[in-house]
Amino acid sequence: MHLTMERARNLRLIVFDVDGVMTDGSLFLGDDGQEYKAFNSLDGHGLKMLKETGVELAIITGRTSRVVELRCGNLGITHLYQGCHDKLTPLKELLEKLGIAPEEAAFMGDDVMDLPPMRHCGMGFTVPHAPSLVKERAHYVTHTPAGRGAVREVCELVMQAQGTYAAAVAPYLE
Repeated sequence: MHLTMERARNLRLIVFDVDGVMTDGSLFLGDDGQEYKAFNSLDGHGLKMLKETGVELAIITGRTSRVVELRCGNLGITHLYQGCHDKLTPLKELLEKLGIAPEEAAFMGDDVMDLPPMRHCGMGFTVPHAPSLVKERAHYVTHTPAGRGAVREVCELVMQAQGTYAAAVAPYLE
């Protein structure tokens, strides 16, 4: 755990996949072709608190969905890349744009297509249901399932490593 906290201490950017990370991976498709996703409010508030500490947030996802745009708007996430089957290229572009070194970034994914960006970053996060190949290469596997607080767990871990967690929750304890 010491190495995990050491890596998390230096993070300036965390990039998230959506399906299977921010959601449980289920895809709900209506007869009208509309796509529905269920997001967890605990994850959302964790992302807002982490963003307020100065850590940049981004999403790079293989699918394209209006609901993801809406979720990013609700959370204040301005770096959104959708329809990316190659997630490494937009990650490298974002790092260059923000002037952040790969070792100061993390990627949270759940499947093999997430391995290139996870391995490029200084820290790779994944979830318990990820294939063994992904879990073996991640620096941290959440205890909480995807879509049920896994993102919140990562946000809190990073805030604790960076010494910002107490200040982030202090307004709720007064």
